This record gives sequence, C-alpha cells and structure tokens, in this order.
Amino acid sequence: MPKKPPIVLATRAVEHSRFLRAEQIDLEFSNGERRTHERLRASGFGAAMMVPMLDDDTVLLVREYATGIEGYELGLPKGRLDRDETVEQGANRELKEEIGYGAHELHILTTLALSPTYMSTMTHVVLARDLYPERLQGDEPEELEVVPWKLSELHTLLLEPEVSDGRSIAALFIAREYLAGRFRPAR
Repeated sequence: MPKKPPIVLATRAVEHSRFLRAEQIDLEFSNGERRTHERLRASGFGAAMMVPMLDDDTVLLVREYATGIEGYELGLPKGRLDRDETVEQGANRELKEEIGYGAHELHILTTLALSPTYMSTMTHVVLARDLYPERLQGDEPEELEVVPWKLSELHTLLLEPEVSDGRSIAALFIAREYLAGRFRPAR
C-alpha cells in the first residue's frame, strides 16, 4: 500500500538556505556577448549516490518522499558527504542509514551533475557490493522502503510512474554496463 504524502503546511521564499545559495555571474563569451547568469551554488562537501548490489543481478532501491515533485520517488540511496569523510566512507555511512546495509566493496564509477546549466552540485556514483547487514540512525523523517529490482529488468523500471530521477536512471545504466564489462571508469 503506498504511503500517504506529507501535508504541505506552508511554502515561502528562502533568502538563505543551509544547502544552497543563489549567485549571479557576469560572463563575457568569446564572441563579445555579455550576460548575467544565475546559479545555485551547493554548500557542503559533495554527495554520493550508491548502487547497492544484493547479488550479481539485484539492486536495492529506496522509495522516499521527494519534496521537489511533492510525491514519492523510487530511486537509488543517496546523501551528502560529511566533513573529513571520503566518498567511500560517506557512501557506506549513507547505505547503513538508508537501507540497513554496509558494503565491503565500494567503487566510484563516475561523477554526475544534477543540472549543470544552473547548479554546481556534483554527485559521485558508487557501486556497492558484498553487502552486510548494519543499520545506523539517519536523518530521514520516515523509514525508507527498500525495493529490490533486477538489473536484467532495468528496462521495466523505466515504466514505473515513481521513477523520474535522471541521476538514478543514469547511475543504474552505468553500473549495469560496468558489471557487464562494457564500461571502465576513467580514474
């Protein structure tokens, strides 16, 4: 049974956010044209999105409330990195907080931009294998539903109405190609 979305109690403009800040950037292009662009500049230390593989074909997804679209989204676990934390350490911590598993094996596959035209946010895609049960207390307002999905059935995931996060979709295809030996990270 699907969860009932939270009730929106209020909406207001925010001049200062603990996560993002808006900047104006004056640019001059090679043809002499000048423009002022705006972007959202992320604060913090980056983010990680994990592709947790329960076995060779089963990835663990999470269903969580997405405020931006005011609905539940099915995608990969993800989270912000903490100060003095490597990408791998942060990815493993987030896995434990969001799905109740840690990983003995972590590989950074690539880094994806959320929306490079107007945001500076970058997300590291981390393949997590050799999972073991371990739960840490996270900062989620409600427990996330963990949904196993077969990578061999990835094409059917695209038909799910709760799947719209481009980063999750891209990360799943990248991981599938890596696991099949058709993609090797440039690192």
